[in-house]
Amino acid sequence: MTILEKSAYLKGLMEGMNLDTSAGEGKMISSIVELLGDMAKTLSDVEETTIAISDELDEIEDDLDAIEDYIMDDEEDDEDDYEDDDDYEDDDYEDEEDDEDSEEPEDDETIYEVRCPCGNVIDFDEKALSKGSITCPACGETLEFASEDEDDQE
Repeated sequence: MTILEKSAYLKGLMEGMNLDTSAGEGKMISSIVELLGDMAKTLSDVEETTIAISDELDEIEDDLDAIEDYIMDDEEDDEDDYEDDDDYEDDDYEDEEDDEDSEEPEDDETIYEVRCPCGNVIDFDEKALSKGSITCPACGETLEFASEDEDDQE
């Protein structure tokens, strides 16, 4: 039984008792039953509104989940697009990899270090190693490198 049904039942009991509602106890009981009826109606309206709001919130949550999935998929696609793309340049970013005079290595680049006979320590990368030699900026001496593959062949 709902609260509205219980309220209607109490009102029916009161009317079935044939109470004198114009004086004394009957008047008080009649007022209490009327108050219970009004409260039951208000409570029922609040419950209906709460259910409607809950349903709307569920729909909003579903929509937000769909938007989040769409955005996350889009960001993953963007990352995939540029993962192997060497031509990607951001407007606010200068591509130092293309600048041969750049001395700052990338984070994932291996840097080698060699000490020249003059005592100067020279840092160089894979590109310089693949050339097979490097010139010491301090004394001008050319330092030559042999790869492990060349050592194995000899």
